[in-house]
Amino acid sequence: MTTAQHSPGLHLDHPSDAACRSFQPVLELLGRRWVGMVLLAGQRGARRFGQYRAFVHGISDRVLTQRLRELEQVGLLERQVIPSTPVQILYAPTARGTELIDAMQPLFEWTARNPGALDKLP
Repeated sequence: MTTAQHSPGLHLDHPSDAACRSFQPVLELLGRRWVGMVLLAGQRGARRFGQYRAFVHGISDRVLTQRLRELEQVGLLERQVIPSTPVQILYAPTARGTELIDAMQPLFEWTARNPGALDKLP
């Protein structure tokens, strides 16, 4: 990374800077299939498993379960168990999860402005 295209308070002089290294796990998490869509579903009001599944078209129950657990483990979703018959389990974005979704907004906008821009990637 170079400083030429970055915002004024951010100085990233080399890809090995601590800031770049600390950013890598975030990119790896967001790069996992369905993670962005699961987070977005939570922001748009999904709380129950079936609501997430309905929002994220094409995701299997197994993968959705994995993603919900992963996002809970890293503190981006909060899992709430409601003791009822049957037991209800709700997943909602945490403050950190909402902050990350907000930070992703420019990427969503870029994608909307540049449809198919990355279609030629191998």
